[in-house]
Amino acid sequence: MNRVNLSRSGVVIDGRVVPLYSGSVHYWRLDRAIWKDALRETKRLGVTFIDTYVPWGVHETPSGRVDFGEDDPRLDVIAFLRMIAELGLFAIVRPGPHINAELTHFGIPERIIWDVACQAQTPQGNAVMLPMVPVGFPVPSYASAAFLEESERWLGRVAALLSPLRFPDGPIALCQIDNEGALYFRDGLYDQDYRPEAIALYRAFLRKKYGDEATLGRAYGRRADPFDRVVPPTIFDADSADELTVHLDWAEFHERLIAGSMGRMKTAFVAAGMSEIPTFHNMTMGHEATPLSAAYICTAVDFVGLDYYHRATPAERLMIERRTTEFATRGDALDKPTFACEMGAGFPPYFFPIPEDIDNRFNVMAALAYGLRGFNMYMAVDRDRWIGAPVDRHGRPGPSAPFWGKLCHALAEVRFHELSRRPPVRIVNTALKRRLNRALHAFSPATPALFAVLGSGSHETCFEDDFGLGGRVASEVDAFIEGFERALATRGVPFAHVDGETAAPSLIGARWIICPTAGGVDPGLWDEIRRHHRNGARVTIGPRLPLRDGSLRPLEAPLDASGFVVVPMHGPHPHVEDAVVATEVESAIRELELPVWTVAPAALSLTLHEDAEQRPRVLFVINPTSASEEASFTLRRNAILTDLLDDSRHQCPAQGGKLFVPARTVRMLRIDLT
Repeated sequence: MNRVNLSRSGVVIDGRVVPLYSGSVHYWRLDRAIWKDALRETKRLGVTFIDTYVPWGVHETPSGRVDFGEDDPRLDVIAFLRMIAELGLFAIVRPGPHINAELTHFGIPERIIWDVACQAQTPQGNAVMLPMVPVGFPVPSYASAAFLEESERWLGRVAALLSPLRFPDGPIALCQIDNEGALYFRDGLYDQDYRPEAIALYRAFLRKKYGDEATLGRAYGRRADPFDRVVPPTIFDADSADELTVHLDWAEFHERLIAGSMGRMKTAFVAAGMSEIPTFHNMTMGHEATPLSAAYICTAVDFVGLDYYHRATPAERLMIERRTTEFATRGDALDKPTFACEMGAGFPPYFFPIPEDIDNRFNVMAALAYGLRGFNMYMAVDRDRWIGAPVDRHGRPGPSAPFWGKLCHALAEVRFHELSRRPPVRIVNTALKRRLNRALHAFSPATPALFAVLGSGSHETCFEDDFGLGGRVASEVDAFIEGFERALATRGVPFAHVDGETAAPSLIGARWIICPTAGGVDPGLWDEIRRHHRNGARVTIGPRLPLRDGSLRPLEAPLDASGFVVVPMHGPHPHVEDAVVATEVESAIRELELPVWTVAPAALSLTLHEDAEQRPRVLFVINPTSASEEASFTLRRNAILTDLLDDSRHQCPAQGGKLFVPARTVRMLRIDLT
């Protein structure tokens, strides 16, 4: 029996569910005399956890000795964790090896960074450099035996030191393995890693995937070689669909490499004493354009979380909706927390400014609206290389403290962690879509993730060739999804995105499944969708029936699409006719009696959260625009709405209510039915 367990509502500690409201406090960046004041003020915000990194590059001295407070009292992590326990809080520990934390070299010792045996390599055999402030550095390799062995030694040392402080003997209730594992933001498909160890692992991956060289030869054609001589692609050079397979396999290998390395790290951490405590990993901003696969990473750790540093714009509201609904649907089905490992509270000085009173508030409120159930304020306490945390570096409340305190206490008041948003419609995002976007990225070596963070999709960033597949293979998938997003939002039908690699749990409860099938589809995903169709779910695919699998290899036999609705593409550009999609949406609403929660004007969005008895409890109204609006909506029942942040009360008759929503704001209201 684990000391600590997981739940969709938070963390199960001593038999009770504890909501995951946390704040980051970096002990080594604060004078030890202020630790207690900083922790007390953070607790007053309403958090239940304190999150902290344990930075390898800070604790290791230039001579190679590790200091845990023997010389520098600020490095006494044991004393810091005991202080957390004395205040009745729990701890989240994040020992890396990579932590970023705006530290030079991302918190990895300089001797490791400059060791050639630890470095990722370019196709030309050079070190892969990250042009990062305050100084660029060569990134470590997830395939390097030397780097992994050094990391295991560090993690083993931390685990041995901290294991006596695991709950119930201490405050530690969660641990993170590594950090934002997107190849250190050098995540272009042909950036890395071409170390001999990486190529050996790539060949082993192909051997396991294809089984024999004849099968590999049929898939790779002119690029085929024996397993012990096959080489990965170094540039994008495909002219046909058949030639895309090798590039998609290289993308999939990256996903497996990262997850396998994290698995090694976790094994070392647990073996050295940090057992019976759940582990997680955080998916960075723009993760959909990186080699981060939730399905693969969850083979290494117990759950994944997301980082949020969004701004209050219509484009970023849509990004929050896509990321969070996919995340929440999977977490709810697996009974795992939907947790923002880093929820922006302030920003680093070299980042774009994120005003606390607008963007940070919109960021967290919109994420909650779409299904987030817990978050870690990053940062809760200010420090060097950070601006705008709710508590300053002297342990005093700052200008944003009242907002975060009011929010945490409001969430506790309505027991928000126990509520559910129940979207009956699921839009599937396939692994093929993610891998194609990496392979067809037209701006290499600029990272695809950067474009994703800035709101650019395949329309703006990918090559437009059709490779003989009958359409612009990358952008038509986005166009298909966007067409249904617009139509569903216009009609007010709740929907969620689904990760195709974790479709089995994520499609539970779906009454309508929408799946893009441009290029190809994984037969396992197809079988899962067919299973739900047999159980009564409506299925819509498009723009055509797939003739290839998830690696774009020709299928040996046609897939059974009987009973599915096919929505084709029209026109010279990859888009779906709005009238065609609107007709399909109206048909589904009638056939399935889907719930409809409309809000006007159309630029606004509305989400509803229910309790276990499916009674509406909390309403969010989202205005991402630069103009204040009066929202019109109906709950179809008489209710009193109480704003959980400003305490204002509003009558909402069954025939419809109105609510003023300031520009770039999310209003969260308790629903009391009358």
